[in-house]
Amino acid sequence: MRCPFCGSQETQVKDSRPAEEGAAIRRRRICPDCSGRFTTFERVQLRDLVVVKRSGRRVPFDRDKLARSVETALRKRSVDQERVDRMISGIVRQLESTSDGDVASEEIGRLVMEALRGVDDVAYVRFASVYRDFREARDFETLISELASPPTVSDDKD
Repeated sequence: MRCPFCGSQETQVKDSRPAEEGAAIRRRRICPDCSGRFTTFERVQLRDLVVVKRSGRRVPFDRDKLARSVETALRKRSVDQERVDRMISGIVRQLESTSDGDVASEEIGRLVMEALRGVDDVAYVRFASVYRDFREARDFETLISELASPPTVSDDKD
């Protein structure tokens, strides 16, 4: 692992422990050249995901970008970081297990909204306002009335 401070290739692992309920390994590292300390995470990746944007452009999936957008929606909300990490890991696992590698950006947004609805109503509204591209106050009113009703569950009784 390359040192983020000096670029040295010779870093040492000082401590390893499970993280995210065993879905990742957290490693504390030190650089013998500059004495810099940093943390890395090792996760299982089932397949490389590619996000297909609304414009048709294709970009590699970035877990950190997903985490940043969720954390932006949750800013100044009292939600446990461990719960947020589990939510993000769950979304990524769903994407990896239900796709052939290509994922529509709309699907990612839908999964995030579904997860946020169960975590924090304010974060749900914040995320929805960007994801659904709200243009006027009526858009917020519509979403809040949806939020007041129970989530719809498909009722397939074939």
